Amino acid sequence: MGFFFDGFEQIFFVAFFLVFALVFGIIIFTVVKGVRVWNQNNNSPRLTVQAQCVSKRVSVSSQMHSSNSQMHHGSSTWYYATFQVESGDRMEFSVNGREYGMLAEGDVGRLTFQGTRYLSFQRQ
Repeated sequence: MGFFFDGFEQIFFVAFFLVFALVFGIIIFTVVKGVRVWNQNNNSPRLTVQAQCVSKRVSVSSQMHSSNSQMHHGSSTWYYATFQVESGDRMEFSVNGREYGMLAEGDVGRLTFQGTRYLSFQRQ
């Protein structure tokens, strides 16, 4: 019987370490990827092109967590706008809620962006 528990404890320790290493690896990968995108955007030229807003979308996620024996609900909302440039290429950018509210599908104007970072849209 003692042999079974010794083996179980070793398996549990290895499994716990592997899960910890996996979670830690995912966190490191996400941070490195975010820093790489941020750096690429900073090193990209700021471009202003003629574009049309062709679509908008919203992504909402809700979370539940508990503290002090109470359940708390929360949500996060992300706003996206897709622009089509003169070449026919489409680019989707994350925009803030105010910009999202000011944009309408079909708007034509000057889109300014840097890499994958949306900077502004001036209607014409």
